[in-house]
Amino acid sequence: MDSPRVKVLGKVARLLKLLADHPGSTVPALAVLLGEPRPTVYRLIQDLTLFDYVEEGPRPGTYRLGLELFRLGSLVALRFDAREAAAPVMNEIHKALEETVYLVIRREHEAVCIERVEGLRILSMALQLGGSLPLHLGAGPRVLLAYQPRQYWDEYFAKVKLEPLTPRTPTTKAGNIALLEEARHLGYAISDEDVTVGISSVGAPIFDHTGQVHAAISVGGLRAAVMGDGGGERAVQLVTEGAAEISRKMGYLP
Repeated sequence: MDSPRVKVLGKVARLLKLLADHPGSTVPALAVLLGEPRPTVYRLIQDLTLFDYVEEGPRPGTYRLGLELFRLGSLVALRFDAREAAAPVMNEIHKALEETVYLVIRREHEAVCIERVEGLRILSMALQLGGSLPLHLGAGPRVLLAYQPRQYWDEYFAKVKLEPLTPRTPTTKAGNIALLEEARHLGYAISDEDVTVGISSVGAPIFDHTGQVHAAISVGGLRAAVMGDGGGERAVQLVTEGAAEISRKMGYLP
């Protein structure tokens, strides 16, 4: 059985989560949600207030999370490192497909490669470690752009030239927006020979603890190897599940 101290800590944890979900709540409301007597909840609130974990809300008799929790949460957020979180996943995808795996982040209107695991079949030159691509080209960059606010899309296409790299490069705003909408709907993007002839890739977004897109992971290589006979189903599964796992490590709660 749980000790009394563990039970108290459990009540505290539940109370803090309730205040996170219902800021500005009163003690009676919290008592109902917590399933505890009002005096018990009031005592917990008073104790947490002493340590700045809870503070009074804007209206008398209401409470919200305190600044000390914000400080602690910020320290935890600092330890989230996309490369460290992504490394095991990238290696697993590489082991399964033997193609090049990329980790990219957005820098203004470009996607910058911050980590790369080299494929065994072909040496891809399109996106080297430290190199970049426009956000509308390639699967990883495309999902970074897809999950930006839609007003950013207008800004992007007003500033970036849509020059073709291959016959399959999308060169119109309407065509690119259709691909971005598809990526948001599916949760991943497919780049089919729009950067390099004969090369395809699959990319998925990585979210951080704030719910924002922090990075993207993708796998690219020979079209036959990445797309296979099933339209890239295996690559899609590996990349999307991998992106979800990295997101969890980054503190993302769907």
